[in-house]
Amino acid sequence: MTTIENGSGTQELKGKRALVTGGSRGIGEAIVRQLLDAGAEVLTTARSATSTVPEGAAFVAADVRTRAGAETLAAAAQEVLGGVDILVHNAGGARPYESTSAIPDEEWQDQLDLNYLASVRLDSLLVPGMRERRSGVIVHISSAAVPATPPPFLHYTAAKAALENYSRGLALELAPSGVRVNTVTPGRTATPGGELTREQWARLDPAQGENNSPVPLGREGQPDDIADAVVFLVSDRASWVTGSNLVVDGGEFPRG
Repeated sequence: MTTIENGSGTQELKGKRALVTGGSRGIGEAIVRQLLDAGAEVLTTARSATSTVPEGAAFVAADVRTRAGAETLAAAAQEVLGGVDILVHNAGGARPYESTSAIPDEEWQDQLDLNYLASVRLDSLLVPGMRERRSGVIVHISSAAVPATPPPFLHYTAAKAALENYSRGLALELAPSGVRVNTVTPGRTATPGGELTREQWARLDPAQGENNSPVPLGREGQPDDIADAVVFLVSDRASWVTGSNLVVDGGEFPRG
């Protein structure tokens, strides 16, 4: 584990302890970096050791798809941070299949474990401490693909849809305890993982590879666009926001 050093940004999160899953690259790396810049102490995780974790963050290797991984993370958070005030569930991902019937049972289970149950398990371990302190913020990262439900990703979007429903219900349950729970839903974002997924989809469906429909706001999202939303939601500026789903997609995907 690395030594924690606070960042030198706004410091609005100084004194806060944050745990971010999947924080070694892309959106997760941007979230970790911005939390550090805002003054938080940050612990992050990936399945294996990595050199790409932002400087100043602590790191522990854990597989969030498993109960054992969740327990490892919860124990590390207690050891390194002394508890968790901010919990951001960013770990996730999927690969496309040519049809829903081609998705094997084990892939359905893996998607549920990674994109839904990972949050449920870790929340169950860390929420009691938040309840006891009567404070805390949880952010679940979903996907703007949920309402579109593209068939090659149905295993992924079904898990993320479950996550959104769970997040809303958990927010209602925890609100009387002073704990806030929200969802951030990214759209098309420039990350290595996102680019790989789009390439895989284009190989299955060449027409999809030619789909260059513009985002209404005129550009692809950047990881910092998503991190900005997360930092807002975990800050005191959003102290009256819970049970919400903040869609950050440049207006690309209609919802409602």
